[in-house]
Amino acid sequence: MDLNLILVVLVIVIALGFDYTNGFHDAANAIATSVSTRALTPRVALLMAAVMNVVGALLGTEVAKTIGEGIIDITHYSMSTDPALQREGLVIVLSALIGAVVWNLITWWFGLPSSSSHALIGGLVGAGLASSTVVMWGGILSHVIIPMFASPVIGFLLGYLLMKAVLAALRSLPYHRTMRRFRILQTISAAAMALGHGLQDAQKTMGVIVMALLAGGYGEHHNILDPVSGEMTIPLWVKLAAATAISLGTYSGGWRIMRTLGRRMIDLDPARGFVAETVAASVLYLSAFVLHAPISTTHTITSAILGVGATKRLSAVRWGVAGNIVGGWFLTLPAAAGVAAVMFWIVHFLVTA
Repeated sequence: MDLNLILVVLVIVIALGFDYTNGFHDAANAIATSVSTRALTPRVALLMAAVMNVVGALLGTEVAKTIGEGIIDITHYSMSTDPALQREGLVIVLSALIGAVVWNLITWWFGLPSSSSHALIGGLVGAGLASSTVVMWGGILSHVIIPMFASPVIGFLLGYLLMKAVLAALRSLPYHRTMRRFRILQTISAAAMALGHGLQDAQKTMGVIVMALLAGGYGEHHNILDPVSGEMTIPLWVKLAAATAISLGTYSGGWRIMRTLGRRMIDLDPARGFVAETVAASVLYLSAFVLHAPISTTHTITSAILGVGATKRLSAVRWGVAGNIVGGWFLTLPAAAGVAAVMFWIVHFLVTA
């Protein structure tokens, strides 16, 4: 069998495996607050999140295009008819995926809600640098670095301000009856959050699969590049495969991380859970549909939880846990990049030996 075809299949399998780990790694993003406030049982929440992940994954492709075209430039490989050059492009994508998967598993094991998005982007950058591929730093700055800092700040501020407004509006209402109503509302907000997770994170896997098809010389066969405009399109089978993988991963659950988000940072009530999920989902939709930026679902919901928690009093938030999470954020890009770079040298040696 053609070695390039084997590599393409391997990349697709590992990409879907990454998508699966993304699902169980980030399932807590959508449902931790709803489960911790007892608005939903864990299994019902996971099933709902899995279904909404599929719906979200099929709603757009702009984030996928950013991953496929805006992080590293693989046109040198995708436009070539030389099998050896195409093979090197495939090794780059494969190494990036391995770097992302390894970091996802490490952070999942320690219950640390790091960003699967940034793990993937870090993997692409690390493999790109190791292979002397052009890294598109301008795109990374505008679509990754700036959103990486902006989305948590926006999530925190919006969570804090909206929660303050809700508290002022509900001041004269009976507490227990109001919280029961917010538990019902949390079903909607958790569904919106899960849809945003599918919209953002499944598309990133789509972008990587398309990169592999292009690098392996299969872009024309799958009609990935529009012959007139040259714009990237995502085949339907890629969308369905990515949507299914992330949905299955979500349903398998991410209990370690769920405990960190839902309970260890702050004790949430239904009103705060609803506001945190609503704010985070809104930021995800804005980034996907308007900015086309692959932002971190984890960063956004975590900062929103901190924002609503701070309305109780600053000491109500367990800032030590939050500090560990932020440390994981800063480690993710370079750590995944380092693993991917090492994997590129190993796989490149094995393939070319």
